[in-house]
Amino acid sequence: MCNYLTLLLSVAALLALVGCSDSTPGDYAYPPGSGAPACGSDSRNGQAGVTNGEWTSKGFRFNVRTPANYNPWIAHPLLMVYAPAGLSAEANERFTGLTKVATSAGFVVAYADHVRNTIPVIEELSTIPALVAKKWCTDTARVYLTGHSDGGTVAMAIAVMDKTKHIPAAIAPNAAGFTKADLAEFTCRSPLPVMIMHSAKDRLFPGFGAEAAAWWAACNRCDRRSRGMADRCVTYPNCAEAVTTRYCEGNSPHSRWPGLNQSMIDFFTAAGRTPRKGISKSVNKP
Repeated sequence: MCNYLTLLLSVAALLALVGCSDSTPGDYAYPPGSGAPACGSDSRNGQAGVTNGEWTSKGFRFNVRTPANYNPWIAHPLLMVYAPAGLSAEANERFTGLTKVATSAGFVVAYADHVRNTIPVIEELSTIPALVAKKWCTDTARVYLTGHSDGGTVAMAIAVMDKTKHIPAAIAPNAAGFTKADLAEFTCRSPLPVMIMHSAKDRLFPGFGAEAAAWWAACNRCDRRSRGMADRCVTYPNCAEAVTTRYCEGNSPHSRWPGLNQSMIDFFTAAGRTPRKGISKSVNKP
């Protein structure tokens, strides 16, 4: 996985790019007749809109955003956004600009503070979706992970580590620090929708994204020849269980967020329409 000291070299440049994107939650157009209540009126006390200062059992801080017109009876998909090195949850929210587009699509969003990556840290960060579900009405079968750089590494690690790989229903990491050799240490899990984002001009982790996409395509048992699509992306067709395996390659420096927010939300929304199967016990590697 990524080298933390190397990551710190890009923090100053990254912070300079954190702007003032719209972090105001949007309204979600709940479909008429959304179904029977998924959560009891007294079972969740999370508030609508902006909530800051939630904590894991080991003191890792995270913030939660819901649709502005949040309905506490309806189970929402959860988008978990992990931070790159040096960024707080608030700075990562501004950096990625995901709040408006995600909440307007009906997602609850959680942003975690950055904590230096270790296996125990990643395992602790993986507990946040369950903590959110205790206070907000979220669907634990529709948990989606993303993040940039260190955050992308966390998202990828949670999806492959034995203790945590049952958590995500799909992932979309950007600029993650996983090499082909890193991924080769893990066994394939059940097919998972994956959207790998990486830049061809990423000098910190050069070529890592293409390697990761190829690994996931093999694990998802897709055709090895990718097909072009919009937004600088390619997809690997005919994957097992009809999951989507996508690679999107940008041309900006490592420190830039790719700006594919609507495409990512559409990807997660589509993934949520396909029921998940159990985690495979296969020990095969690609």
